[in-house]
Amino acid sequence: MQKDELISLANEMCKELSTIIEEQKDEATKEQVANYLIESAQIIMNVNEKDMSSAGFAETVFHNAYKDIANKSLSSYANTNANIDKLTKMHEKTLMECSAQHIDLPSLTSKFDEIQSHMSDEVKKANEIISQLTTQVKTLEEKSNLDSLTKVFNRRALSSYLKNVCSNDNLPYEFHLLMLDIDDFKNINDKYGHVAGDKVLIFIANILKKTLRDGDKVFRYGGEEFIIILNRIDDSHCKKITNRLLDLVRGNKLIYKGEGLRVTMSIGTTKYAKGDTPDTLIARADKALYKAKKSGKNQVHAEMR
Repeated sequence: MQKDELISLANEMCKELSTIIEEQKDEATKEQVANYLIESAQIIMNVNEKDMSSAGFAETVFHNAYKDIANKSLSSYANTNANIDKLTKMHEKTLMECSAQHIDLPSLTSKFDEIQSHMSDEVKKANEIISQLTTQVKTLEEKSNLDSLTKVFNRRALSSYLKNVCSNDNLPYEFHLLMLDIDDFKNINDKYGHVAGDKVLIFIANILKKTLRDGDKVFRYGGEEFIIILNRIDDSHCKKITNRLLDLVRGNKLIYKGEGLRVTMSIGTTKYAKGDTPDTLIARADKALYKAKKSGKNQVHAEMR
């Protein structure tokens, strides 16, 4: 909060004080003025205690790395600013109507200076907290394993997962890697806009999450591409699941601004073989995806080692 805003807050208090004095049948006493100042200070203190106690809260937030709780701290700070703004508007009326004949102005000014000093310190602390929270939320997003838009795993998580699996020389089960690409996604963005494109990505991600088993993994590889890991499954079941995904996507439509958008996707599949690296696995799936696209899209193609 800037200096002029703090002055405005003090002005508000003066105006309200003037109104209270004018409503008295007799002359306002120093005791009444003092009581008003005490009550005003208490309001400010309550705002500080209730809304600006984010420091300890933020420490707990980032100790546990819960981004949602951090966002609540940001919201709490926003509420604090709203409350202070309310106080400012409430008091603005007072100073202009202030009658100097009933008030000890030097004493009143001294009280306001104390309140301004207190508010300035607390708002400075709050601004420091909000800056720290913003930085830490950004760090959490960068380190998170989830894609912020679709809420499936991101490419960073995929690299870590494949590196761990491929480093096991005696993997006791089969797994297949599927690379999916939304057909003509650029046309969707060009015709309906990027907001519609984001809706399509979320739509596809939700279908994938609802259809696959708990042990399977869904990753957003980049842009309109997803990668799925199907664990403990043979070739026949992999083919059935892949065809089912194609049917679900082509059979559902997304309603955007009253218009139904029908989307299809192409899929390239491969199976892990001993000696594979993350790069070789992805390269084979990408090659299979290219063939599916070249063959007319909206279909699946497999590429085995």
